[in-house]
Amino acid sequence: MTTDHYHALTRAPDPGAPLIFAFHGTGGDEGQFFDLAGALVPGAGVISPRGDVSEGGAARFFRRTGEGVYDMDDLALRTERMATFVAAAKAAHPGAPIYGFGYSNGANILASVAMAHPGLFDRVGLLHPLIPWDPAPVPGLSGRRVLITAGRRDPICPWPLSARLIDWFGAQGAEVATEVHDGGHEIRQAELTALAALFEG
Repeated sequence: MTTDHYHALTRAPDPGAPLIFAFHGTGGDEGQFFDLAGALVPGAGVISPRGDVSEGGAARFFRRTGEGVYDMDDLALRTERMATFVAAAKAAHPGAPIYGFGYSNGANILASVAMAHPGLFDRVGLLHPLIPWDPAPVPGLSGRRVLITAGRRDPICPWPLSARLIDWFGAQGAEVATEVHDGGHEIRQAELTALAALFEG
C-alpha cells in the first residue's frame, strides 16, 4: 500500500475484528512489527507504515536535532500527516475498532497523534515512549485504554519522563495500564503480554 506520504504493509481485518496500526522504532521499517500486530488479535487487520524521515539512513516518523531533542515544527507537521493517513484507513473500514501501538520513535508519533486527535484510536500501546515536552490537557482521552511500558534504566527514555507521561494520561481520565521493568530500552516479553491484554476483548 502506498499513499502520498507512506509506504505500508497492510492486511484487511476480518468482519468484526479491529484494525491495528503498528509503528516501528528508529531504524526499523514496515516489517518490524507487522507479524506481531497480526498475532495479537485473531483476524485483526494490520497497517504498518514506514517512517518518511531518514536520519543517516535510519527511518523515523519525524525529525530531531539530537537525542531527545525534537524538531517540534516538524513533529506537528508529521503528526497531522499521520492523522490524515489513519483517518483515511478508518473511513475505509467503518465499524472496525482502531488500535495502535508503537515502539520508541513509533510510540512518540502515536502519542502525538493521540494527543492531537484523541478520537482516532480506541486503544493505544506506547512501548518506551519519550515525550520531552509538557502536553496540554486533552479531555478527549477520557475513557481511552492506554498501555505505557518502560525500563527504569532506559538511557534513551529516562524513567522520570516515563512516569510523568503515565501520570499525564491518568490525569486526562484515560484507563492507563503499565508494564515497567528494571532494564533499558529493550522490549521484554512481559511488555508484549501486556500489549496483547490491552487489545483483547
